[in-house]
Amino acid sequence: MIRLEKRPQPSQGWVIGGPILAVALTMVAGGVMFALLGSDPVEAMRIIFWDPLFSERFASYSRPQLLVKAGPLILIAVGLSLGFRAGIWNIGAEGQYIVGALFGAAFGLAFYPSESALIFPGMVLAGLLGGVLWAMIPALLKVYARTNEILVSLLLVYVAEAMLASAATGWLRNPEGSGFPGSRNLSRHPGTDNPELIAGTGMHWGVLAAFVAVIAAYVLMQRHVLGYQIRLSGEAPRAARFGGVNPARLVLLCMGISGALAGAAGLFEASGPAGQITIDFNAGYGFTAIIVAFLGRLNPLGILLAGLLLALTFIGGELAQLMLGLPAPSIQAFQGMLLFFLLAIDVLANYRVKWGREAAQ
Repeated sequence: MIRLEKRPQPSQGWVIGGPILAVALTMVAGGVMFALLGSDPVEAMRIIFWDPLFSERFASYSRPQLLVKAGPLILIAVGLSLGFRAGIWNIGAEGQYIVGALFGAAFGLAFYPSESALIFPGMVLAGLLGGVLWAMIPALLKVYARTNEILVSLLLVYVAEAMLASAATGWLRNPEGSGFPGSRNLSRHPGTDNPELIAGTGMHWGVLAAFVAVIAAYVLMQRHVLGYQIRLSGEAPRAARFGGVNPARLVLLCMGISGALAGAAGLFEASGPAGQITIDFNAGYGFTAIIVAFLGRLNPLGILLAGLLLALTFIGGELAQLMLGLPAPSIQAFQGMLLFFLLAIDVLANYRVKWGREAAQ
């Protein structure tokens, strides 16, 4: 017989070592999965975790891609972590990412072919606004209609994907694109491009914004009264209400910040690495950022490291598909295992497992 008994305080050993153990278990379980698919598991792990950084054949291309992939993951995860710490579950960052990209791209293309230096800052503000507006839908419904923000924000992702398809094939389609879906290439036009700031590093304005967001979130959570209110609301909601914290205001604020950062990530991606609005523009960053947030223990510095790790699995996974013929869903399942093991370890951090006679007492 097995029984779970809640601990008075979470086990610090499990909390600190949990991410490391989750990565190790993911490598073991992923290796078994790759072996069942007919690939050498040791070779697969080497390609995923070693080759992107140290292989003479791939590292020159893969190293800059590490920041390119990590930037949006970190930016979105930092925003999500604030809400998660407060017990506000925004699962629809993917939709906010898409809408932010659409707003920003539409602003920039409205001034085409102008090359004014003011266009890109305006695109960034439009991206922020788009993400905020999309996040406010579940936020306002939660505050005034008591709906579940998890369901509403998740369902809005599919609405955003429909809007993306409509934009790529209709109102944002390149009139000089010979009828092919997709907008003009924003990254190839001065004024709307998000260029690489340091050649050969992958560093663009979106990556810089991610680092700034990490620092700002750390200061907010450690030094500002709002950070204290966020932590208190997540750990002791009743105490937070007695302490004067306004739950409705906190919902709107946390959802707004996470939506803004997701929208900005979408704009930076559309004007930089992706280059344009296409039907398949969304690459799952909004959903993967949830894994990044939890792997980083909802701590901004942890999220920075977790974002780099997940970006590494993106790049290494693409190499594994190319070199070993692994199917794309297997790489996605590999990343999903990380969240599964992390959540399972969190149970052990918060509960003691009682066995046999001890459980029956």
